[in-house]
Amino acid sequence: MQSNDNTLTPDDSDLFRDMFSGTNKLQQDKVVFKRNALQKKHKLEEEEKKKRLAEFYFSDEYVPNLENNGTISYVQEGQDSYLAKQLRRGDFYPELVLDLHGLNKEQAKKELIALISECKRQHYRCACIVHGIGEFVLKQKIPHYLVQHPDILAMHQAPLEFGGKGALLVVINQPANPKF
Repeated sequence: MQSNDNTLTPDDSDLFRDMFSGTNKLQQDKVVFKRNALQKKHKLEEEEKKKRLAEFYFSDEYVPNLENNGTISYVQEGQDSYLAKQLRRGDFYPELVLDLHGLNKEQAKKELIALISECKRQHYRCACIVHGIGEFVLKQKIPHYLVQHPDILAMHQAPLEFGGKGALLVVINQPANPKF
């Protein structure tokens, strides 16, 4: 027969009751956070911020003077033109890939802002933007948007392994003294 070590003797029970006889039960004052409301508020604020940035950087009226020899290539003024060649040869490996299939121009602008922000936050230097070919809307507009952003140092049509004519590789400017 096993003895139960968790039971109290009658003396111990009396001692326990005497020690806590003058106490009152506490009322629980729970604070219930409404996470869904806060998440929706933050999501709306983030969407509004993306929209403002997209409108600030990306204009549909601006048409840059990009060489139109079939291959999209751009290097920001003041940067080494060798960057485009490095992108073409595949010397840069994209650390982040953005797929814009199925998006319209406005949605694509927001996603481009998010991509550039994330690359800067994560200290990624190269990203791949897959715009597809489709009806040529995004294929024509994405390079026009990218040359307007000051943090895009260079872009070039992606090598075949990253999407070929349906994608772009971009080099994003990183701060010289990153704060960790």
